[in-house]
Amino acid sequence: MNETELKTAVSQPPEDAAPAAETARTSEEAACEEAMEQLAGASADVERLEAEKADLTDRLLRLAADMDNLRRRSERDIADARKYAMTKFAGDMLVVGDNLRRTLDAVPAERRAAGDGELKTLLEGVEMTSREMDRLFEKHGITRIAAKGERFDPHRHQAMFEVADPSTPAGTVVEVVQEGYAIGDRVLRAALVGVSRGGPATEPVGAEDSARSS
Repeated sequence: MNETELKTAVSQPPEDAAPAAETARTSEEAACEEAMEQLAGASADVERLEAEKADLTDRLLRLAADMDNLRRRSERDIADARKYAMTKFAGDMLVVGDNLRRTLDAVPAERRAAGDGELKTLLEGVEMTSREMDRLFEKHGITRIAAKGERFDPHRHQAMFEVADPSTPAGTVVEVVQEGYAIGDRVLRAALVGVSRGGPATEPVGAEDSARSS
């Protein structure tokens, strides 16, 4: 081998060097693609987990809100049950109170003043019983409904008749036939009343509030 052939042999790479380099590059590209696929898969898993987390968080918040609403509703129902449990019994006891007052009204003042000791003692006992019943009613949240001199309120009053009285604004309660009672904010028994007519009309109940709000 002369000098020229030697230089040519040295300058040229081995015949298997190019395929080896190509194979190495192919392996690196495959490894890179695999890594990218794994990264893409991991990103998808992260997004899925974030979505599941958001969904579970939303469900938890909704459940907490529902439980809070249920607690408040239960507390309100329990309070109402305690407050209005005696409604029927109280309604029946109102009849007893009415009879006590009728008993007192049935005896004229002159008869009371001129009555003997037994009658006076009996009437005093009835009056004490009536006052005690009123005290117990108030103790349990049962109060009389304001009627005489008030504007007629169909939610609290029941009109039995009209009274011609030009000196009194129309729609004013001028006579109470039977006392009305409320338990808490509920009407236990509407007041039976007589209402005036013929005078200047009064605004319906709630009209002033509507005028102010407008």
